[in-house]
Formats: sequence, C-alpha cells, structure tokens
Amino acid sequence: MFIETRGNDGVKPNKVPFSFAILNPSASFGGLYVPENLPKIDTAFLESASKKSYKEITLDILKLFNIDIEEEVMKKAVALYDAFDDAKEPTPLSQIEDDLFVNELYHGPTRAFKDMALQPFGYILSHLAQKLDEQYLILAATSGDTGPATLDTFANKSNIKVVCLYPDGGTSDVQRLQMTTQKSPNLKIIGIHGNFDDAQNALKTLLASPSFKDALSEKHIKLSAANSVNFGRIIFQIIYHIYAYVAMLKQGKVELGKPFYTIIPSGNFGNALGAYYAKKMGLPVEKILIASNINNILTDLITTGVYDLRNRSLLQTTSPAMDILISSNVERVLFDKFGSTRTKELMEALKEQKIYTLTSSELASLQEDFEAVYCDDAFGKEQIRHYAQKGYVMDPHTATCLKAYQTLKAKPLPCVLCSTAEWTKFAPTMFNAIKQDSIKYSDKEALEGISKALHLSIPTCISDLFNETVIHDKVVDKDKIEAEIFDFLNKAAQ
Repeated sequence: MFIETRGNDGVKPNKVPFSFAILNPSASFGGLYVPENLPKIDTAFLESASKKSYKEITLDILKLFNIDIEEEVMKKAVALYDAFDDAKEPTPLSQIEDDLFVNELYHGPTRAFKDMALQPFGYILSHLAQKLDEQYLILAATSGDTGPATLDTFANKSNIKVVCLYPDGGTSDVQRLQMTTQKSPNLKIIGIHGNFDDAQNALKTLLASPSFKDALSEKHIKLSAANSVNFGRIIFQIIYHIYAYVAMLKQGKVELGKPFYTIIPSGNFGNALGAYYAKKMGLPVEKILIASNINNILTDLITTGVYDLRNRSLLQTTSPAMDILISSNVERVLFDKFGSTRTKELMEALKEQKIYTLTSSELASLQEDFEAVYCDDAFGKEQIRHYAQKGYVMDPHTATCLKAYQTLKAKPLPCVLCSTAEWTKFAPTMFNAIKQDSIKYSDKEALEGISKALHLSIPTCISDLFNETVIHDKVVDKDKIEAEIFDFLNKAAQ
C-alpha cells in the first residue's frame, strides 16, 4: 500500500494501492505517494539475479512490491524492453576506468534514460484506463527528456490524452523536434515562455487545482501525470540500480555483498531516489554521490542542510536536464527520514519563505546516504573531450559525474555512474567540447561533425527528425496553459 508524504487531509484515503497512486499522483496537501514499506533484497536475491535477465529481475522486484497489477500485464509492459538496442541487455555496463563503470540507460526509442521507466509505465497506465473504461489526461513537464519519452510511450494509446509542457529555448533542437513533430492525435505539446521550474510548477498547480479537475470532470476526463512525481516512474528507476550491481557480479567486477558507489547527475532527484530506495531495500551502496551543474541547490542542501531559493535564478547550462531549482523527489527522501509532519513543515516553508533549514541531526542523517559536488560547463567539456580521445563518448550530464568520481570517492570501491542520455541529444555541446571551439553549431551540423570525427553512426530515429514537419509550434505565457489544454481537448472531442 501507498501513503502520503505530507500526511492525510481526511478527504483522501489513508492508504491506497499502487494502481490508485499512479492514476492519481497528487496526494494530500500537495504531497506525493510513497510505499508504506519497502521490500527487502539480500545476497541470496542478488546471487540468484546474477543468473537472470534484466526482464526477469524486473518482474521479480515488481512482485516483491506486491503491486495490484496482473502478472500478465507486467510481463507485457516489461517486454517493451525487447525493442531496445539489445533486448538481452537494455542497460549495458561499460568500463571506462579500472574502478569506474557507466550504466548506459539511454538505449531505448528516445535515447534517454526516461524510456527505462516510461515504456512499461505507459503500458500499465493505458491498460488501467481501458480496464476502468475511463478517459485520462496525462500531464508532463520536461527539461528535455521526459517529454519525448512520455509522448513516445502514449502515442495512439486508447483512453489517454497527453499534454506536454516544455520551456521554449530550454531544450536541445533534437529534444524539441522529438516532441513538436509528433503526429499522434492524442498528443499536445505546448512550449512556454519560462524555464523548467515554471513548467513543473504549472503542472503541479494544475494537478492540485479543484477547478481544473472539475472542468475536466464535466468532460468525463480524469487527471494524472507522467513526471517522476508519479511513483509509477520511480518503481522502475529502482530496478536499474540493482541491475548495475548484478551486471558487475556477472562480469566478475565486484564480490557478492561488497559495497560500491553510485554516481548520479542531479535533476528532479528521481534517479537519486531510485538509488536511495535500492540501498534501503538492501543493495550494498556505500554512498550515493550527487553531481550538480552550477544550479547547485542540491549540492548546497546535501553539504549545508539549507535549501534556499531566495536570490537564486535558474542558470542555463550545457547540461539542461539539470537546470532545475525545485527537485520534487527530495520530498520523498525527507519523508522517509523525518516523517510526514516534518516534511509538510519543510515543504510549506519552501513554498512560503523560499527556504528551509535542516537541523544538524537531520543533515547528518541525509549525509549518511548522500554526498554532493558541482562543476561548471568548462569542466564537463574537458571530460567529454578527454574520454572521446580515449574512445568513449558521453553526454554533458554524464560528464558532470566525473567531478563526483574525482573528488568524493573516499574508499577504493567500484563506482557506477548513471549515464542518462545518448550523445546525440546534445550534439552542439559535444562538438564544441571535442573541437575546443565555441562556434554555434546547429544540431544537424554537430551530429554530422561528430559522426565523421569519431566514426559514430547516428541512430535513424534521430537523423530522420530533421526531415519531419513541426506540428506543435505554439509557445504561450504560463497563464495561457489551461486555455490551450481545453482548446486541445475540445478539438479532440469533435
């Protein structure tokens, strides 16, 4: 069963099953749903897992959560990994240093880690909507990768309509084209004047708005979300952390039961939360090392205990998926450590005063599991160039993690770095790094330049984008989002 991070308002049920939590992700007082209890895994589980495939392990873990989804549906959802680059190994583990392994999470249809969760999640959500014979509007806000992955998984799905919000100018051209060229009639993509935080705040406001829900209800439409505020995303993000360890076992790179570091680029903290839950379940994680760019609010929180939005504005960087100041999933960690009353207090302080401060004991508790550091764009580009010369190509978000690897690793243990996107999603930055120039290349020029320079093939799903017609070209102010959504729903109903 699932409970709420900010306690219960006396209106919503005290506990809900998984299916309810993913269909209705907005909990009491604007909080989030979390599992009441986490299942446990031990060395016997990990040893058994080392003889199994990714899909088999996924099904084993889903069963441990005892979720109310039929086994047949889970099997069909997980079977979507068969369409990834390698059906047997959807998340290959590449070794780039003696003690450093890259967990490549981007080998799905949209070339980003979001596919790992959104492909099965989309299938399950659509199945539930059809089973209940209900119409759902799915909202998504994106800094670049959630949008394409959400749209891909829900395209042409029955009983589902999707509206995706993205910050105009805040994504790469490839990411923008992956969204704006979508032809499926059940999808609507809206650019907004503002940044990702604005898009995410708009989403959260709509999810919590009684008048918005009432207006949808009149059309017999219910509301859900595809961001990682939805636990349907998180449950799949736990699994690839466990599998990374299993892959090291399979390769003989770690002894059963011995600890390792995991290194994760910051963002909305969903990846980090997945690692945290995996650690709590029994995965032998020494520490979760968080890497930020110069939007280093999470580094500040983890090193000082202060989450301070005052006098901060979002800075655009070459790792745009990390250009976030309000990371939703931190709330789930706060709840797990400090309970609902304190979590509600902290989140309300953040909303009202733009700051909260952990006590010294609370900070110590956070630092038991997390350490953090940040770097600038120049450092990231230097790492991209260095590893490209060695024959390994990484995207700008992955590159930030090298800072954590170089400065935070205190013990001689293997490290697993979560690589969240393929190089093709951020080609201009990559090309600048490799050529050591600052020329403004188009995505197409950069893709072709890198392909030629490093003898890499461009996936057809990326190269074909440049021949597609842009269908969704609307960019609006934040206060116009709701009107745009209803315009889309009215046209879809005709």
